[in-house]
Amino acid sequence: MKPNIIYIYADDLGRGMLSCYGQPHFQTPNIDRLAAEGVRYTNAYGCAVCAPARASLLTGCHDCHAGTWSYTAAGIYKELSKEDGLSYADIRELINNTSFNERSDEVFLADIAKRAGLVTGQIGKLEWGFATTPERLAKHGWDYHYGYYDHGRCHGFYPPFLFENGGMVKIPGNAHADCGKTYKVETPGNRKREQEKGGKAVYSQDLFNEKIEAFIRANKDKPFFLYHPSQLPHGPTAVPEVHPGVKNAEGLSLWEKEYASMILRLDDTVGMIYDVLEELGILDRTMIVFASDNGHECGYYEEAGRCTGGRVTVDGRTIDGMDVSYTSELCNDVFNGNDGFTGKKLYSQEGGVRIPFIVRLPGGRSGVTSDHLLANYDTMATVADLLDVELPEWKDGLSFLPSVTGGDQPCHDSVTFAGSRGPALVTPDGWKVRYLTPLRRFELFYLPDDTREEKNLKDTQPEKLREMATKLLKACDGNLYHGTWENHKAVRVDELLAGRGPEDAFPDMPRWQRPGA
Repeated sequence: MKPNIIYIYADDLGRGMLSCYGQPHFQTPNIDRLAAEGVRYTNAYGCAVCAPARASLLTGCHDCHAGTWSYTAAGIYKELSKEDGLSYADIRELINNTSFNERSDEVFLADIAKRAGLVTGQIGKLEWGFATTPERLAKHGWDYHYGYYDHGRCHGFYPPFLFENGGMVKIPGNAHADCGKTYKVETPGNRKREQEKGGKAVYSQDLFNEKIEAFIRANKDKPFFLYHPSQLPHGPTAVPEVHPGVKNAEGLSLWEKEYASMILRLDDTVGMIYDVLEELGILDRTMIVFASDNGHECGYYEEAGRCTGGRVTVDGRTIDGMDVSYTSELCNDVFNGNDGFTGKKLYSQEGGVRIPFIVRLPGGRSGVTSDHLLANYDTMATVADLLDVELPEWKDGLSFLPSVTGGDQPCHDSVTFAGSRGPALVTPDGWKVRYLTPLRRFELFYLPDDTREEKNLKDTQPEKLREMATKLLKACDGNLYHGTWENHKAVRVDELLAGRGPEDAFPDMPRWQRPGA
């Protein structure tokens, strides 16, 4: 029988937030157990932001190509909570007919599993975003799916409804159209208003846990591929209560404890999955992967001099990922969630793209730390390798299975990823080039000597810069502007029909990044 595969995908989880990567304020025992019984990677890369990371994972291609895929704007499913809003049928038609560019013979991650005879299921923050439909989920190979169809709604953790195989499932006691989204800045007034709000009866991760356990139990006698893209610990911070694992932690504010509790809630889910597999006697034929979509983000910013949330420095300068960059010290981040790197989510600096990546495979290596250069988009190639399924030749991924089993592991020539300020490329020996599209400027770093990306070598290493820039340009299909993740975003037809052009459709996007700029 083919092995089972479970892929747990955290949301905005910097690797420094896990105790197996050095978090000092609390322990993540269940994730740590996976690391102790498997391989923990220190040189793994995701993407700089959510939707590209998920598209990259599910297509096996990096996010700097021209026209490989696109994705919708978030928020359209709010229409279902309006008296005169669009219908569910209208929303599906708009998304299905306007927002995707993939090739006609495209193969998705779940397709690989299905070709090997595995039952496929996706539970949580569904698809790559920012909005999807049951038709898209079916086309991408999922036999079963449960969760959110709109990533904008995922900023709240108390959904009034979710979707199961296309049908709307109402959640009694959850009364808010925005899914109970909380405030962004911790103040006494904000907290009091939140406590008095009501209408938040059922936490989304608890709903996911029930469906995850049910899926595993229903398919215990046949091989399955389960993909769990969690909301946790994406902000704004929201948990029903402080987790016992951090309740008595010293040196943390209440809100910091609540943010840590989101991570511990996900750790509990990992423990639940492990325990159910063990109870059913199928742990020894199940591969478990734990990863994150992108690097660290701050979901816990406060008044009175604590964490600034990575938007500004403690001395009031605006973080732009170019001339002023995020570090834990500059933003008073007590957790150091980006593990000492520079940068965070959105930016192609190491703190925004280095991710936790742990693989537990029965019969594989145990308790090993690996510096193999690994990319988010390697997952499809690895699943194909594990299941003995042919991988389409146009995919960018490279199987990392030998690094798990102890075999001879080939290595990428380089890995590539986009960012809100432009693309970057890293080689196995630690050279990194970034291109900053707003400034039309290259940066060159040698990471073994400069993990903080503070020494730009572009002037002292001109030949290396030329070599690296040539690689990056080729990876971006001849145009470095393909390496800004916003260039994959589709303009919604309903916005255009209402007389709104690209500038209106992308109000938060700098003018130079807008379609047609």
